[in-house]
Amino acid sequence: MKDGVNGVALGVFIFFFLAVTVMGFLAARWRRAENEHSLDEWGLGGRSFGTWITWFLLGGDLYTAYTFVAVPAAIYAAGASGFFAVPYTILVYPLIFTFLPRLWSVSHRHGYVTTSDFVRGRFGSKGLSLAVALTGILATMPYIALQLVGIQAVLDVMGVGGGDNTNEFVKDLPLLIAFAVLAAYTYSSGLRAPALIAFVKDALIYIVILVAIIYIPIKLGGFDDIFAKAGHAFSQISPKTGKPRGALAPPAAGQWSYATLALGSALALFMYPHSITATLSSRSREVIRRNTTILPLYSLMLGLLALLGFMAIAAGVKVDNGQLAIPQLFEDMFPDWFTGVAFAAIGIGALVPAAIMSIAAANLFTRNIYKDFIKPDATPKQEAQVSKFVSLLVKVGALVFVLGMDKTVAINFQLLGGIWILQTFPALVGGLFTRWFHRWALLAGWAVGMVYGTLAAYGVASPTQKHFGGSADEIPGIGQIGYIGMTAFVLNVVVTVVLTVVLKAVKAPEGVDETSPGDYTADVGDPGVEAELPPATAGSTH
Repeated sequence: MKDGVNGVALGVFIFFFLAVTVMGFLAARWRRAENEHSLDEWGLGGRSFGTWITWFLLGGDLYTAYTFVAVPAAIYAAGASGFFAVPYTILVYPLIFTFLPRLWSVSHRHGYVTTSDFVRGRFGSKGLSLAVALTGILATMPYIALQLVGIQAVLDVMGVGGGDNTNEFVKDLPLLIAFAVLAAYTYSSGLRAPALIAFVKDALIYIVILVAIIYIPIKLGGFDDIFAKAGHAFSQISPKTGKPRGALAPPAAGQWSYATLALGSALALFMYPHSITATLSSRSREVIRRNTTILPLYSLMLGLLALLGFMAIAAGVKVDNGQLAIPQLFEDMFPDWFTGVAFAAIGIGALVPAAIMSIAAANLFTRNIYKDFIKPDATPKQEAQVSKFVSLLVKVGALVFVLGMDKTVAINFQLLGGIWILQTFPALVGGLFTRWFHRWALLAGWAVGMVYGTLAAYGVASPTQKHFGGSADEIPGIGQIGYIGMTAFVLNVVVTVVLTVVLKAVKAPEGVDETSPGDYTADVGDPGVEAELPPATAGSTH
């Protein structure tokens, strides 16, 4: 580890950081529409993005600081169990191919901006819509927090974040700076800012990965030596647990947890508001279908990135906070100027998704809380203004997660959000294919899943704190039974199905479905799609 501030790396980092910040502000004028003061324009980029912009936007949205920092850090700390992120990103694309085009079509026809808009229209339930909105906002905050942790990690390694003896304000100052920059250009430009910056972000990431997977193994003696050294390190007994540090392959006892974590994460990924926001910004149904076939290219990138965790071990990287392992590997192995490029890729890779996430959460609040319950007659301009303001508050909420939770295993931020957002799956995906579920049953199932998932996650300790330290469900005397999110999801579905049968038997009133079967297959080019919309739906369904 180099002493002091790495001036060259910091200079390169600042250059790229300032460049994308300027791009973020200039994006306000990119593809600007005449009616710019509306939620469709600010929060969805005018629903005008084509295949390539959508691909970069979704890639920038889904492959984040979580990809560059948290996943390799998990592998650095525990071995192959951290690879769960690779199979889940493979599983997710066939899954979303079946339902995302349907969601785009019905949302386009009815002017839906959020998943809660769809749930309200499908089931005629403001209560269920509110539950989905609140869950989306809550689940997004720890995900934004993970992005800010990624920025803090690279600044710490460059010597900017301060050491262990630095006071808390100085140590957290990078988070505050990132918050201010992100808040400013998100407020100004909306979704167009991360869409434009995503081109730079993805280009930098691919360059860094290609160099890293060729250059670092050559310096370390090849992959044979890397895996041999990693295997030896994982076989050592940890003084904290009295067990081996990890393994190159999941042990038999952990395979069920690994499988449920991968499956649960795959089911949850496109329930997040930011995933849906990027999807609905596309200009046609075919754009979505094409993207589900080419996005797996990012899964290849993720698999290569994950190997950096093993490389850090083989390179002798020693850090107390696992999130610093990959930034420290880059600083140790690369020339200073390229270290700056790599750090810029991580930093920008955090800013792009954080911007989309804050916009998506703000859209949920504006459409499904402010407009539904506070000001039903809000104009499109008022909606946009409220959403801009709330996007700032969401980032403050993310800072609370960062400052209040254990950052040494930052992947838990994403896994905690996954536990919560997975509970909206029955209402959203179920509603896209059937209206058999009763709205009250869906609400009860959601409540059971949320309560169980939160309490179970709260009871898991981390190395530095008593609560919210992991994602594995464990029963005394039995052991681990899998990912908490999947256990909560199963309870959710069981309660929903049983109560639906009961409520239908007693003929409980069902809400009005404002959609029709043809809404789920319509494309932008279908004749009459726009003509059939009543004037009120042009900006809102409420």
